[in-house]
Amino acid sequence: MTKYQQVWLVLLACVGLAAASTSTYVHFQLLSDPSYTSFCDINASVSCTQVYQSRYGTVFNVPVALGGVIWFVGVLLLAFAGVHAAKESETNVAGYLLVWSTLGLAAAMYMAYVSFFVLSTYCVLCVAVYIAVIGIFVLSGSGAATPTRHLPSAVFHDLLRIVKRPVGAGLLLLFVVGSFVSMAWFARGIPSAVSLATASPADVPQQSRESVDQQTEFARYWDSQPRLELTLPPSKAALLDTRPTVVILKFNDYQCPACGNAHRAYGPIFTKYASSHPRLVQQVVVDYPLDPACNASAPGGLHHGACAAAVAVRLAATVSDAAKTEMEEWLYANQQGLSRAVVVEALNDVVGISADRYDDAYDTMVLLVQADIAFGDELPVEATPTYVINGVLIKGTLAPQYFDAAIARELSLTETSTDG
Repeated sequence: MTKYQQVWLVLLACVGLAAASTSTYVHFQLLSDPSYTSFCDINASVSCTQVYQSRYGTVFNVPVALGGVIWFVGVLLLAFAGVHAAKESETNVAGYLLVWSTLGLAAAMYMAYVSFFVLSTYCVLCVAVYIAVIGIFVLSGSGAATPTRHLPSAVFHDLLRIVKRPVGAGLLLLFVVGSFVSMAWFARGIPSAVSLATASPADVPQQSRESVDQQTEFARYWDSQPRLELTLPPSKAALLDTRPTVVILKFNDYQCPACGNAHRAYGPIFTKYASSHPRLVQQVVVDYPLDPACNASAPGGLHHGACAAAVAVRLAATVSDAAKTEMEEWLYANQQGLSRAVVVEALNDVVGISADRYDDAYDTMVLLVQADIAFGDELPVEATPTYVINGVLIKGTLAPQYFDAAIARELSLTETSTDG
């Protein structure tokens, strides 16, 4: 590798490291601060938050972005080693870099595929990382390198040489320890803000100071939020067969990747409260398809199967709650390429409702969808999903632990009011 190529390698690694570090910081803020809004959330399609909060954004609670930080630091260390390596180790270092860059390219291309084709959401910082990784991969193959099959035996001898050099040994140790410590820190989970909502003063001394501070901060944040006074449309009010303590409205588009992400992320939370507080926490889905076929407020909407999907779910609900749930799950799992024809075929396969029955019911059902849209326009809904928890408007989503904390806080406030 020429000096010119080495300079470009370092520059690309620095750019990628800056982007990955910023991504990790944003991810941390989303986990630790419910009021945080990322600077790279431009619209529903260009949003770092939606990518980070998806099920692809973490592995065992560790942000994928942190893996990028570790990878780029590894590139810089290999670049440093290439400059200062003994003559007999130069091609070995080039071989290590080629293997390292190949692994990085595979991970980056997988994440790019997920972002562009699965989530249909684009992260500006992630794109910068992808470009840097591709550039580094191309440069890593430009020089002479030890064949991959010979590298395992070369590693042992090169490690012995590094141990004899204090600077090299120190950098390698710092890299390994720092990587494991940072991953372990995230893996343990950001302290949740949930338990304050239900904890009594006597319980507080048993909790860590850090956790209590975060819980207090969240409670203060949540209690300060303005509350809307909304009257549910009759079709939605009829779904509340009890008087739930916490009513959660979700303005939803079945073809919206962020809506699918929220559905998967919040599902376990609703299951938990269904067990711990039966019938006291209820979500009401309000249709707001970003599809000009039925939504005049979305003339540029790109979800051309969303109106058909909303009608299909309503038809499935006439069969049973289980059929409705099954249809919703199918739609969230097959958002790409949805059209009326695809939805009608799926409704027949999944629920057993024929195309003729769908066509006969469509005009009536779509009027109900449009009633939901009119209700959303009163807020107004600016993007999907939009949540309203007991009148508190959430544009987009909260990190799951804060969504959980908001429900717990509402339950606690109601219980406190009743006790008083």
